[in-house]
Amino acid sequence: MIDIFDNTILCKKCKTAMKKAKINRNGFLFRVMICPKCNEKLIHPLDEQEYHKFINLKNREFKVKMRIVGNSYTVSIPKQIVSFMHEQERMMDNVVKLCFEKMGRLSLDFY
Repeated sequence: MIDIFDNTILCKKCKTAMKKAKINRNGFLFRVMICPKCNEKLIHPLDEQEYHKFINLKNREFKVKMRIVGNSYTVSIPKQIVSFMHEQERMMDNVVKLCFEKMGRLSLDFY
């Protein structure tokens, strides 16, 4: 499939050829085209779509059970979250960083 950003894109305001760039928003890396003349930005449609999926998952609350396995407790991570991260196969059996942020709040970071 051909990527739309592989073509020359003209700014709709000033008709100048836009340049490829990347911007970071909330930890998300977006591919963008930026006009060097008027600074107009055009976000790649697929990146914007993925970002909206992230926002929908972020705003959703999952209720999961805590279970005892041996001498530890386990909590299952919903498949929608793991699938979204596009690393489902690579993440299994990997070590993650777990932090006690404040009373009643844990943080889980994937590497």
